[in-house]
Amino acid sequence: MLLVLGGLSALPAQADVRQFDISIEEVEIEVAPGFKSKVWAYNGQVPGPLLRVAEGDDVEVILTNNTSLNHTIHWHGTFQTNSWRSDGVPNVTQPTVEPGETYTYRFKADKAGSLWYHCHVNVPEHVGLRGMWGPMIVDPAEPLAIEKDVTKEAILMFTGWNSDVADTYGKGGSPGETMDYFSINGKSFPMTQPLRVKKGDVLRLRLFAAGLETAFHLHGHDMLVTHIDGTPIDNPYWVDVVDIPSGGRADVIVRMDNPGMWIAHDHIEQHITNKGVMPGGAAMIIEYEGIGKEDWYVWKDKDYAPDFYLSDSMEKGYGLHNSPVFKGSEIETRKQKKKKKKKKKKQQAQ
Repeated sequence: MLLVLGGLSALPAQADVRQFDISIEEVEIEVAPGFKSKVWAYNGQVPGPLLRVAEGDDVEVILTNNTSLNHTIHWHGTFQTNSWRSDGVPNVTQPTVEPGETYTYRFKADKAGSLWYHCHVNVPEHVGLRGMWGPMIVDPAEPLAIEKDVTKEAILMFTGWNSDVADTYGKGGSPGETMDYFSINGKSFPMTQPLRVKKGDVLRLRLFAAGLETAFHLHGHDMLVTHIDGTPIDNPYWVDVVDIPSGGRADVIVRMDNPGMWIAHDHIEQHITNKGVMPGGAAMIIEYEGIGKEDWYVWKDKDYAPDFYLSDSMEKGYGLHNSPVFKGSEIETRKQKKKKKKKKKKQQAQ
């Protein structure tokens, strides 16, 4: 079944048409050591693929639902001028996309900045607990002067998890529910990654409170808040903690002028734990080039994934950018698990 939406206005001379295919898959991701969660994942990954376009571009996204439940995509922050039927709200702007169906969204990238997309079906579970979100960066037609100085980009998306319901689709998201794991880009410390910089870098951090509120704090540096929810603010201001409400975004720029190893973390204290055990949760380390790693350093022998904060993907320009580091794994069925357990017992008996 193919559903197509209209509503595109005439293309201005400088605009491009960006066409993307996105699927939704049922996979499992390892969030923290010993903790896995079943997710519905855009292109099989959490976060979903980075979409990068220019302000004024016309965007077409064909969504294919390969899962057992219905879903949509809401383009959070996009105005949807003359394209309200692409806003992604089930039974308001569109029917739900049922298992096996495809659905085409068409809209103009009419708002610039750090935007994102997420499912709008049963949001407390699908978005709050099942990883159904990803970043969409819309480059402005007229960037600020300070944006032109940026030498390195990083995208950080924060959310929480409930280990009690992680293994069962269709559960979770109730009022007052307790989250006991917290993550950046789908991973809890120490499974997050270092962000590697050089002295003199002008670092732009795009911070997304995808699943819960966040109070982001970077040691050793102040941060200049330049954009809120994708929009440049009239009077940028310096902070060492930036508060972001659930669903909100903040862009901060940091001048990397203090070489060392610096932790950056959510300053809501329970958010830096794994099931109540610290250190964990929404934490990372910024590593300056040229600083030696002592034997006691927690990430001395870290298996480094350079695109964990989508810095490499942001250098690739416009398009849809999947990142293998976020890919989930196939979910074992009960039959497969039983067969695996039986095989293990047989091997142990020999």
